[in-house]
Amino acid sequence: MNFKKILILSLCALSGGMVASAFASDTISLSRHRCIEIALDSSPTVKVADLEVKRMQYAKKETRGGLFPTIDFQAAYQRSIELQTIHMNMGGQTQSLKMGSDNTWNFGFNASLPIIAPTLWKAISINDTQILASLESARSSRLDLINNINKSYYALLLAIASKDVIQQNYDRALLNHQIYEKQFAAGTASEYDVLRSSVQVTNLEPELLQADIAIRQCELQLKVLMGIDYDITVTPNITLEEMQQEMYGYNPLAAEDLSANSSLRSLDIQSDLARKNVALKKLAWIPTLGASFNISWLSLSDGSPFKNQQFSPYSNVGLALSVPIFSGGSKYYGLKQAQVQANELSLQRENLVNSLTMQRDLALDNINREVKQISSSAEGMKQAAKAYDIMQKSFEIGAASYLDLRDSEVANTSAKLSYLQCIYNYLVSVSELDLLLGKEM
Repeated sequence: MNFKKILILSLCALSGGMVASAFASDTISLSRHRCIEIALDSSPTVKVADLEVKRMQYAKKETRGGLFPTIDFQAAYQRSIELQTIHMNMGGQTQSLKMGSDNTWNFGFNASLPIIAPTLWKAISINDTQILASLESARSSRLDLINNINKSYYALLLAIASKDVIQQNYDRALLNHQIYEKQFAAGTASEYDVLRSSVQVTNLEPELLQADIAIRQCELQLKVLMGIDYDITVTPNITLEEMQQEMYGYNPLAAEDLSANSSLRSLDIQSDLARKNVALKKLAWIPTLGASFNISWLSLSDGSPFKNQQFSPYSNVGLALSVPIFSGGSKYYGLKQAQVQANELSLQRENLVNSLTMQRDLALDNINREVKQISSSAEGMKQAAKAYDIMQKSFEIGAASYLDLRDSEVANTSAKLSYLQCIYNYLVSVSELDLLLGKEM
């Protein structure tokens, strides 16, 4: 009996541990980098971009297949309903002759091979550039997803930190209410003071609820971007204030190079495509040469189509030369159109570089200004917290009124929220600048 009891208790403890681990697995603590890794692995947008790259690779192989021989098999059967009649004048008399046969069987193989095909050669080079364009599009999708993950992660940090500030405010309001209740019981406070402090506690409860809703919304947005189940609770493994330790501004030297910007790289690839398209249009005047080979078997018979068939082979080989002479000016104006497009892209690149440079300089100014705001906000938060502590002690001994305490409390809460908002603004600005510079992590 003792052994059975021990066995049952052991099984219950084991099952309880398994249930506890199952519940624990519903909540995961993730870093920002881990969230990005999960999002890149499961995002449909990134998967579509990767499939587009694969599609362009297949398109290149399709174009390259034109360099190899093309072999076709053909078979045909023809049954004559009425044979052709020829009327001939022979010796003053007109005679009619039937020509042809009832059954005609013909089957064989045709092969062709391009020998000189400049447009086909250039098309393969264009396919390589199109693959680069698809790769850059996939990279752009990843950069956008990383930026969205960063902002959602930072928004969740801000929502959690703001909720903690409101919770502290609520706890202090509840403490003050309890102090008033004790003073009222001792006859040193009025009922009005008790009711006023109780109203303050009640007014903070909707703010706590709203803070919980904000956390839930930010968490849902992050999980949607990551592509994970809604039932899983995601919590950051770092606080917003802990991230402030790594904020020293942005190195201007690291922001000088704009070559990794996705828009600029895409435009450069489009310009390369435009130049190759100009070369392709010029090759339209180059003659083309191709070789061909045919082998067939032919059978002519009368009566049943399946009897008395005698197939006779015949074959030939040849060369085909095509020299473009006149096309109504379509090739000439097509070339001019391609040249104009190449010039347009060159002007667009110049305008884009100027715009990106201005955006980079503004982003750096904002980041440096936000660093100063964080420093000043941190100092203001310390002063507000110290003032509130002094006022709280004064209130506890009756040297300060509730209105004085309430004003100090509002100032303290506002200073903390302002400090957290400055940190969030800095992090978002850095993420936006990284997106502008084409940095993936």
